[in-house]
Amino acid sequence: MNASTEACPRALIADDEPNLAAYLRERLATVWPELEIVGVASNGPEALRLIEEHDPDVLFLDIRMPGLTGLEVARRAAEGVHIVFVTAYDQYAVQAFEHEAVDYILKPVTDERLAETVRRLRERLRSPPAVDELKHALDAIARVLPALSDRTAPSRLAWLRASVGNQVRLISVDEVCYFQANDKYTSVFTAEGEALIRAPLKELVGQLDPDRFWQIHRSTVVNLAAIAAATRDLAGRTQVRLKTRPESLAVSRAFAHRFRQM
Repeated sequence: MNASTEACPRALIADDEPNLAAYLRERLATVWPELEIVGVASNGPEALRLIEEHDPDVLFLDIRMPGLTGLEVARRAAEGVHIVFVTAYDQYAVQAFEHEAVDYILKPVTDERLAETVRRLRERLRSPPAVDELKHALDAIARVLPALSDRTAPSRLAWLRASVGNQVRLISVDEVCYFQANDKYTSVFTAEGEALIRAPLKELVGQLDPDRFWQIHRSTVVNLAAIAAATRDLAGRTQVRLKTRPESLAVSRAFAHRFRQM
């Protein structure tokens, strides 16, 4: 690899959650300003097309993506590329990633872990990875994560890139108590407080798991796991009481039937 590549390496990000991809790109710009992000893919086939078009030195690959998994993309990538898997799998599962040929970052991405990954990549960019070693690493990961071959389930939103004051946070949807429409934005309420995302509520509804998140009002979607109880007053109006927040949420008549058995 020539000196110019070492000075200005090129990278591709592939993740089907645009909030996470944007957040990773933003943090890489801070932690590794010399790195050129040549493309961002939202699925496996698009990642392969961008790899062919831009010939990146580094791939940041989500493990589970539509079309092709991150593992399949890594197997089909050109020789000499360095692989970093971005994964939500727990510490036990990522033991398979701890191999010299690949690196991994757990979601949500922290600056400390990203800085360590950048340090390793800077060292590895001085020489191309061994093809046999990379194949061995990918085979080991595939054995630990056999469920990756099942891509029939629809992709659901798992992380939110939200503003909290003048900071940007990654919030797991598991932390969300409820969403509430706020003009062209959406307020996100967790046990810790309120954040804001730059997307209308109607766009979020289709990305959330309908078995876990219910719309209870034109302007409100609630996490079922956050509900303590549903009550109905003498006028027949239903309200939802939450486990970790003091306010109650009004349920419109159009959605009140969902709570008749609660």
